[in-house]
Amino acid sequence: MGKIAIPVINGQLNSHFGHTNQFYVYTTENNKIIKEEILIPPAHEPGVFPAWLAELGVTDVIAGGMGQRAIGLFHQSKINVFVGVSIKAPKDLVLDFISGILETSDNVCDH
Repeated sequence: MGKIAIPVINGQLNSHFGHTNQFYVYTTENNKIIKEEILIPPAHEPGVFPAWLAELGVTDVIAGGMGQRAIGLFHQSKINVFVGVSIKAPKDLVLDFISGILETSDNVCDH
């Protein structure tokens, strides 16, 4: 079982991780989505989102861009990070991920 978190704005992937006010969290099992939650994160300060998502039991984060500090904090919590993802609907990204066809590229965040 896994838990995948995606930062969302206006129903689509938010390309800037730190500037999101909603996360869609999907619980998956046997390559199927078994639960979808829409969660409001705590106020953003450096390090808050990684700690909060780790507390929720998230195993993977799919993002457009993310700062290196946040990536490091996720890795310390044993959470996989996939960056450079194209803007799509969150559910489509999760379906791509569990199908093994999620496309990533360079991190679009440079700070």
